[in-house]
Amino acid sequence: MLELKKKTANNYELDCLNQCIFAQIFENMGRKMKFFPILENLEVVDAGVEGNAVAKHGEKVVFVPFVVPGDVIDVKITDKKKSFLHGRAIAIKKFSPLRIDPVCEHFTVCGGCKWQNMHYSDQLKFKHKQVEDALTRIGKIDISGINEILENETAYNYRNKLEFTFSNFRWLEDFQRGESIENRNMNGLGFHKPGLFDRVVDINSCHLMDNAANQIRNQIRDYAQLHKLSFFDIKRRDGFLRNLIIRNTLDGDLMVILVFFKEMEAERVDLLNFVKNTFPQITSLIYIINSKPNDSIADQEFEIYHGKPYITETMTTPDGKQVTFQIGPKSFYQTNSKQANRLYNMVMNYANLQGSEILYDLYTGTGTIANFLAHRAGKVIGIEYIGEAIEDAKTNSQINGIENSDFVAGDMVKVLNDEFVATHGKPDVIITDPPRAGMHADVVKMILKLEPKRIVYVSCNPATQARDLAMLTEKYSIKKLQPVDMFPQTAHVENIALLELTSSILMD
Repeated sequence: MLELKKKTANNYELDCLNQCIFAQIFENMGRKMKFFPILENLEVVDAGVEGNAVAKHGEKVVFVPFVVPGDVIDVKITDKKKSFLHGRAIAIKKFSPLRIDPVCEHFTVCGGCKWQNMHYSDQLKFKHKQVEDALTRIGKIDISGINEILENETAYNYRNKLEFTFSNFRWLEDFQRGESIENRNMNGLGFHKPGLFDRVVDINSCHLMDNAANQIRNQIRDYAQLHKLSFFDIKRRDGFLRNLIIRNTLDGDLMVILVFFKEMEAERVDLLNFVKNTFPQITSLIYIINSKPNDSIADQEFEIYHGKPYITETMTTPDGKQVTFQIGPKSFYQTNSKQANRLYNMVMNYANLQGSEILYDLYTGTGTIANFLAHRAGKVIGIEYIGEAIEDAKTNSQINGIENSDFVAGDMVKVLNDEFVATHGKPDVIITDPPRAGMHADVVKMILKLEPKRIVYVSCNPATQARDLAMLTEKYSIKKLQPVDMFPQTAHVENIALLELTSSILMD
């Protein structure tokens, strides 16, 4: 058993460290355990990617979760690589002045919100630094003109979507205190325990969405327990209740999606009636029967039990135009509505459309950016891999009376070619918002060949963005850089880059 060195009076922090240590022990049950050394008195020097803080041991970097830059810690090493180590803090010798008490009772256990023990103002500084480091180290890019990060208006309650899992094998937060688990109710409704696909952390309160989500989740769980409804067993692939998805909008709409593993009509109807009657504010109550191995609902049929098949969100452009989006149960939509509106306003300003341009929106998703900018362009063409997302984009054009948009489904590498350009016209401006992996090298080459006057590159991964920007600087100058915080309490950060074709290319 690992010895916990109680060098601090902060009982909450010690409890969190205890949970981390016993989590490590539990994760190794049933397989050969590896024992690594304890490193003492390491200073945490930086906040790293994926929410892990950075300490140094000689020349090696040590990644440690749930600690704050400025802490001095003892670390139990859990994994060794050639150039870095992973570990868990087992004692905090000195507390950082950046540290605050986390709000959430599930901190360190559910695995999300790894930065909530750090002041939000300091989170912003480290996110800004993360963007700067990626651009300079990976892209060798001049960042002298980078703007200060755009902070979120609220540190909590900003998400518009949360997904929960029912499990008959919940993670026991109190097992380390020696309490018996025999005959224990093992049902849970919450988030998957990181690193353990078959364990769910039972969530009492999540602070990332408004409190209605907590009330709905907890009432459904209590009803299911009272009526002895079976929670999903992921290993045996059996059970009745599988997933719960809650979505809301700034317009006041509320969507609840219950996913069942199998049909049990009487139990399903009773539960759905309970939800409808207990929460009359629900705009859209939907259910899905998903009996396949994975939780994805993208290929599943959904049934509308009560209300509308969609909820709506409205965004306002810098020139005052309102654009409405219909969000269905499968629709992708930015999970921070208010900050997404601010981000899109910046994209519109950077694009500097005059009304006649051909605009390509690469990785358009459900066409939010394309439809948001359409009234300022001559023609907008969105490209997206997922066919259903393209149908959502077309619907959103229709409900907003947008007639100058066109959306194409397909693999970007294959779609964006000479034939496509001959059909749709050569772009004057390109907006690109790729997934975390960034753009394929062939897509970058095609953009360089097309030579649009301006490129606005929105990224959720500064590292891959830096790589792509380095290639684009063959013909482009980077004029503006704007980090944006979409996800407070996490290490995730977005960045917008404005690129303009160099004058020498324009003169050719």
